[in-house]
Amino acid sequence: MLVNQSVILDIKAIIAQSKDKAIRAVDHQRTLMYWHIGKRIFEEEQEGKDRADYGKYLTKYIAEILEPEYGSGYSKRQIELFRQFYRAFPIANAVRSQLSWTQYRLLMRLDTEEQKEFYIAETIKNNWNSRQLERQVYSNLYERLLLSNDKESVLAVAKNEKFPSDAKEIIKDPMYLEFLGLKREASYYERDLESAIITHLQEFLLELGNGFSFVARQKRIHLEGDEFFVDLVFYNRLLQCFVIIEIKTHKLTHQDIGQLQMYVSYYDRIEKLPHENPTIGILLCANKNDAVVKFTLPEEQKQIIASQYKLYLPTEQQLLEEVNKELESFEDKEDE
Repeated sequence: MLVNQSVILDIKAIIAQSKDKAIRAVDHQRTLMYWHIGKRIFEEEQEGKDRADYGKYLTKYIAEILEPEYGSGYSKRQIELFRQFYRAFPIANAVRSQLSWTQYRLLMRLDTEEQKEFYIAETIKNNWNSRQLERQVYSNLYERLLLSNDKESVLAVAKNEKFPSDAKEIIKDPMYLEFLGLKREASYYERDLESAIITHLQEFLLELGNGFSFVARQKRIHLEGDEFFVDLVFYNRLLQCFVIIEIKTHKLTHQDIGQLQMYVSYYDRIEKLPHENPTIGILLCANKNDAVVKFTLPEEQKQIIASQYKLYLPTEQQLLEEVNKELESFEDKEDE
């Protein structure tokens, strides 16, 4: 007797989904347990006369009692993390079931509430795993988006409270491409970088941001007998437009900008449908002069964006400098 094999595939899918839900449910209950332990420790700590000394004594004492019975998951360091978890997220209902304990441990290191809100919203929206969240935090995603946007806009887009109306709301400068595995000391042809991006397309889409899908590589354009080739073509469903990426391994020139402007105009006139928004062009370059970009393009134009690429993640010192620069920028705007 022949049996429809799709029933086996469906049952396997049901099993896999159920296992995933069970793992998530268990992890969420464990996370809530840690939160309640942290809350109880904090409440007890507040009863001490000398809170600082009593707090240190308390976590050490609790660990000495619990670790022999429950294992290394209840060491002094872990007990201190539970307390820190409660202090960082003092509202139980705000502990999201979509986030794991590993992700919360990473979020606790963030300095501001805005950063926490942003990464929580993006993690849930994009279903990031712990490794993906860690990369986005270490690549300074929040600060990179702040370079061309205000805090309110960045958070609103992350929380789906508004759709991005400007490409700069989701496109980063610089873009970090450390996942390509290319050495920073070496020189590369544009085709080498393009091939590496295609090989690591999933990671590149994650770095590009929300709503991107791959369309074409080396897209041929015919213009009255002349042929041109567009490096990479994507579509963004949030912006509802084509996004063309031209890769330049040298310092950006005004000729590069003119070339991309031609490709953007072609897509706007030939490929774009009436209901779609104007095409966006991104010049992904090794280095750039912002003044050259500014004076090559018309004022108030929003279709061409120059973004530097970097082949390695920033150091902790670079991150700190970037954060301090952003804080100074916010203070200057408030003074104005």
